[in-house]
Amino acid sequence: MSNELYGLTFVRTFDPAPITTLLCDADDNLFGSERPAFDASTEVTNRFLDRFGVRAPLSAEELRKRAVGKNFRTTALDLAVPCGVPLDQTLAQGRPAAVVASANDVANGNALCAEELEKWVLQERERVTAHLAVTLKPDPQVLEPLRDLSTHYALAAVSSSATKRLLACFTATGLDSLIAEAVTFSAEDSLAVPTSKPDPAVYLHAGQVLGVEAHQGLAIEDSVAGVSSAVAAGYATVGNVMFVPADEQRCRTVELIDAGAVAITDSWRALADVLLLSTATSGGSPRT
Repeated sequence: MSNELYGLTFVRTFDPAPITTLLCDADDNLFGSERPAFDASTEVTNRFLDRFGVRAPLSAEELRKRAVGKNFRTTALDLAVPCGVPLDQTLAQGRPAAVVASANDVANGNALCAEELEKWVLQERERVTAHLAVTLKPDPQVLEPLRDLSTHYALAAVSSSATKRLLACFTATGLDSLIAEAVTFSAEDSLAVPTSKPDPAVYLHAGQVLGVEAHQGLAIEDSVAGVSSAVAAGYATVGNVMFVPADEQRCRTVELIDAGAVAITDSWRALADVLLLSTATSGGSPRT
């Protein structure tokens, strides 16, 4: 395909012919949720840090830039480790810079243990979900292209966010008619062990459940963590900067390309036009 077509810029070789399924990240990809989500998440995050003596509260914008593409569970640990918060053995696994809690740390309540982290995760999830449910609205610039795409491709959601939050967002934005709960995959609660992008586990799980092999799926992602996750699972990935703030789009574009994106788009309409053109010129729908 050409380097630029209908608003997409292709940076790597990509053949859309085998694609049957679009694997869509959710936050700031299907709807502009990152900013309102971090507005709600910041209060919980700062209380979490204050609990362990970190008295430098983060603004919503600072938190967004640090945590885009990750869920609260991973973000909390990413913030706790450089602050020297002692972690129990389970949480410290895979984090070589972590301070492993001693028995005294645990006994004195100075350590972050898995049970307490789960309580913070639940608090943050409930607060953000409630806020997004009343903040997000249907967006014709997303809904209309996705409706067109759904006539030729299967649609699925693959996210780091919790399923409850995703379903609330889909209802608020009208996407619940296009992406069912059965094809909504969460790194937070669809896996036996919760994780977050850039770990490819949620993409590997989605592919296995859907029966979609690497050459049959196209991921659409807005974050470096998301692109890295999808690429590591073997899926061609389009970087979508539609909801990325205008002053960050150029830098994000470079980062997404470096992470392995095959193309960059700034709208769902542009992506739909290219994919639907490919189905027309190939003589049929990939779903048939």
